[in-house]
Amino acid sequence: MEVISSKDMRIADENASFLGLSRLLLMENAGRAVAEELFRRLNGLKGRKVVVVAGLGNNGGDGMVAARHMASMGAEVCIILLGREEDIRTEEARANWAVLKNMFLTVRLRTARTPEELRSAWSELGAEEVDAIVDAIFGTGIRGRIRSPYSDAIELINRASGKALVASVDLPSGLDPDTGQPSEPTVKADLTITMHKPKPGLLAPEAREFVGELIVANIGMPPEAEFFVGPGDLRAYLRPRRPPHAKKGDFGRILVVGGGPDYSGAPALTALAALRTGADLAIVAAPRSVADAIRSFSPNLIVRTLSSDRLVPADVPFLVKLADYATSIAIGPGLGTDEETFEAVRSFLEAVKGLRPLVIDADAIKALASRPVDLSGSRAVVTPHAGELRLLSGREVPPPEDIKARMDFVGEVARELGITILLKAHFDIISDGEKVKVNLTGNPGMTVGGTGDVLTGIVATFLSRGLEPFEAACVGAFVNGMAGDLAARELGYHITATDVIERIPAVLKPYEEVELGTTGLA
Repeated sequence: MEVISSKDMRIADENASFLGLSRLLLMENAGRAVAEELFRRLNGLKGRKVVVVAGLGNNGGDGMVAARHMASMGAEVCIILLGREEDIRTEEARANWAVLKNMFLTVRLRTARTPEELRSAWSELGAEEVDAIVDAIFGTGIRGRIRSPYSDAIELINRASGKALVASVDLPSGLDPDTGQPSEPTVKADLTITMHKPKPGLLAPEAREFVGELIVANIGMPPEAEFFVGPGDLRAYLRPRRPPHAKKGDFGRILVVGGGPDYSGAPALTALAALRTGADLAIVAAPRSVADAIRSFSPNLIVRTLSSDRLVPADVPFLVKLADYATSIAIGPGLGTDEETFEAVRSFLEAVKGLRPLVIDADAIKALASRPVDLSGSRAVVTPHAGELRLLSGREVPPPEDIKARMDFVGEVARELGITILLKAHFDIISDGEKVKVNLTGNPGMTVGGTGDVLTGIVATFLSRGLEPFEAACVGAFVNGMAGDLAARELGYHITATDVIERIPAVLKPYEEVELGTTGLA
């Protein structure tokens, strides 16, 4: 049976909204599925008494929708909200609570913030003498010890088990969605209606006595929500807060190896993109022919001058020392295609593979294509366009145009080489050989030179923060494309790579928590 982790389910939920399917509709489908399952189990709901115990999040919102549908099917429905209505956490759950407040002829509402209020509501509603109890307290977001009044509610539900049918929404409250480990206490359900796909914990042996019979409800989640990159991926992988005592370097020291007699801008763009993505330091190791030009781009860049006018094998020991200080490495932008440079690239990659995460781009890809380096097992992301991928793969033909066939092609090459590939195109395709995702952000204005160098800097920064190569490549492609879309929305198809860099913060800021100093600023 195909499963989905709690993290991937949260990602898909938010990405579905990004694709145009509202969370409110997904909640509606989930709640209706619960109501219809109880209708089947109880041979109709007319005259049946049902209590819904709802938490303050979206799992509680699913229960609220179920309550409305069960009332429309003729049930006598009571709902106990574990907290104040002002504390309901999501817009979708608040909207459904507001509907229930207007259904005072058919649905009885109670709120309970304390064990005493809960026991009073439980007794008043006659919850010990009902046909069914719906557990809608916690979904996949459960973390840590279960506190009162939630623990009290779980104990009351379990006490009624055997007299009433106990149905849990998505998961029995208290059960870890990924491991199946029960908390103290955990609901012992007769029936669990899980949404979209089972969570791994539901199938664990230790979960059986809590899950009861498992039903998988189709709530209309588009398959694309799982394999298109979206804001859900960014929210899942971006660290929202910096510790107040963070020091310089904690958020990334990016080494960029690039530049040559013909190109000074490419490595500078990579480094500047890294800084705008949130890296603390960007160090550019560049040949002496372009080092001063790169310094002139910005005082924010640290530039280390190499020994020759282009990268040569004699520079490798120096680069390895710089790599010891770095938290990730980007290599390739603007290096040129001289054979000595290719030899230096391969020697450097051999020396640092497995020691630091890598982004390999542009001319460094050509160096690998001319003579491969075994990067399997290293934390490497390679960012080719279609022509470079054909060279890297050793195939006679480029990647196919059909999107599904192209996804298969990228996955196959990534698996063969043991790396993560980010294929840059109208639709970016990312694969580590096992997983495949597609990024839809970006626009034709980004054909301007330098946007690929920007992408390299973004991915390198996410790698420096501990993301796995596949994760860093996915969110890097999304952020780069979104920044390009913001630039095109403002400037049309008259953008430059620096326009994209300047809009990276606007993409990231909604997912971050910015704490100011004690200046009194609001």
